[in-house]
Amino acid sequence: MARTADEIFAEAELWHEEAIALRARLLETGLTEEVKWRQACYTSGGHNICIIQRMQGFLSLMFFRGALMKDPEGVLKSQGENSRSVLRIEFTSLAEIEAAEYLAAYVAEAVRVAEAGLKVARPEEPDYPDELVEALDSDAELAEAFAALTPGRRRYYVIHFSEPKKSETRVARIEKLRGKILAGKGVNER
Repeated sequence: MARTADEIFAEAELWHEEAIALRARLLETGLTEEVKWRQACYTSGGHNICIIQRMQGFLSLMFFRGALMKDPEGVLKSQGENSRSVLRIEFTSLAEIEAAEYLAAYVAEAVRVAEAGLKVARPEEPDYPDELVEALDSDAELAEAFAALTPGRRRYYVIHFSEPKKSETRVARIEKLRGKILAGKGVNER
């Protein structure tokens, strides 16, 4: 049975008080709280706006179209080198959340970007490692399932399969994740 947002916040131990405070600030902005991806997600007009992420070293507020937002305070950070559209604000204390006077303006900016229909330009398709090309050429079921994945999932698989230096490690990764691809899931999905 799916958990409610109230249950998610009540049961979480990591960044408990901070997440509750951030949730309250978000709800004050008029965003709608929904449960997506087993987390509280904040939407407006049917658009995903932001989501709270509990990391070991910080609590973050991730904006789905953060790369398109204005950042006058300079607080938006990338999630990593392969992240294209999402940016996040990182908090390390309850006091930081309470002092973030800019938060409502950033939410309003995220809503503006979403309602305007702005989208990050699609990147060029990454080069497929030879081992993936061979696997797709020799396994029609895998090729069909891989082609049916969302562009983001395909891209992440290609990046994941390309990382190892040794060919046998790339082959092992492809074999290990074949079932997830056939199930239509991303690398890190359960």
